[in-house]
Amino acid sequence: MKTFPDKHGHFGEFGGQFVPETLMSCLADLKKAFATLRKQKAFQQELAHYLNDYAGRPTKLYFAERLSQKFKNLKIYLKREDLLHTGAHKINNTLGQILLAKHMGKTRIIAETGAGQHGVATATVSALFGLKCQIYMGQQDMERQALNVFRMQLLGATVVPVTSGSQTLKDAMNEAIRDWVTNVRDTFYIIGSVAGPHPYPLIVREFQSIIGREARMQFLLKEKKLPDYLVACVGGGSNAMGLFHAFYQDHRVQMIGVEAAGRGVNTDHHSATLSSGSIGVLHGSKSELLQTKDGQIRIAHSIAAGLDYPGVGPEHAYYKKIGRARYESVTDQEALSGLKLLSETEGIIPALESSHAIFYLTKMNRQVKKKSSVIVCLSGRGDKDMHTVREKLLK
Repeated sequence: MKTFPDKHGHFGEFGGQFVPETLMSCLADLKKAFATLRKQKAFQQELAHYLNDYAGRPTKLYFAERLSQKFKNLKIYLKREDLLHTGAHKINNTLGQILLAKHMGKTRIIAETGAGQHGVATATVSALFGLKCQIYMGQQDMERQALNVFRMQLLGATVVPVTSGSQTLKDAMNEAIRDWVTNVRDTFYIIGSVAGPHPYPLIVREFQSIIGREARMQFLLKEKKLPDYLVACVGGGSNAMGLFHAFYQDHRVQMIGVEAAGRGVNTDHHSATLSSGSIGVLHGSKSELLQTKDGQIRIAHSIAAGLDYPGVGPEHAYYKKIGRARYESVTDQEALSGLKLLSETEGIIPALESSHAIFYLTKMNRQVKKKSSVIVCLSGRGDKDMHTVREKLLK
């Protein structure tokens, strides 16, 4: 099985470039720069320096003993991306992309954000390298993630509210792409997930794949074997692909992505793209989408702003099609239960996004053999969600 997209950025039938002509030369420049720099020892050393000394890598692979005791069939390890600087896995990618921007001579950074973690990570690296930064964020997400909005502003970024559509991540990405089309000469667009036109799904996957490379080595050292399962939440899918990619050729390791079922996949209020979507084009690439019969993008819903997206990275759609990974879903209420469960058993408060993966363990426990081992990507910490969680749990 192939592990890379072809030269046109296709993962089987998915991926590619569906963008205005204005962006084609910019994407070609980005593809060339990435292909060149990723092979340079100096670039890799510079990236490693910032990942280790600044962001806090390697992150721990933590055996969750008390959580494991709750499930008779599971031995659970948590890949602690929540311990990174800024509080989530997003810093892995933004550090890599800001270095690309620097080497390409770009002076202005833009990004989209949903839960605000990618926005915070982008604002952080922009401040670190002294570059102007503008973040697009849906008005609804700004209200439920007010703390992250303030963090971005404190870091010197301009946060632009997006009031069109559902006022969430999809619409923020729409506006960021419009900005990029207008300002391609001096602006670098740091996309936050394994979505968008080629080469972005490849670039983000490569910068996030450090999660899986570390986890694989750490697990082998601890257990002298590979895990039986990998579990991670999936919105656009960067933390999941970051964990999955290093295990792609290890066919005995089963990979499970957990989407947001919202108020139920049988309603119109969910973000379970791979569970109930269809093939289409969104934000520059072909993938699975939530859309109407005539191709109009449906409004997605999740209690977790970072999963509130009507598409998914094309490589995930490819994994699903070839059967390399399977994709399940967890509702808003179940995710809240997952957050409480990890908080009360391990003293770790996860992000609502990660809480979907935690709760899925309760379903998984009924389906697997005794003493099955699993690595869960704990993609972020829950500070940003306390207002939402408090409101929901005190109802």
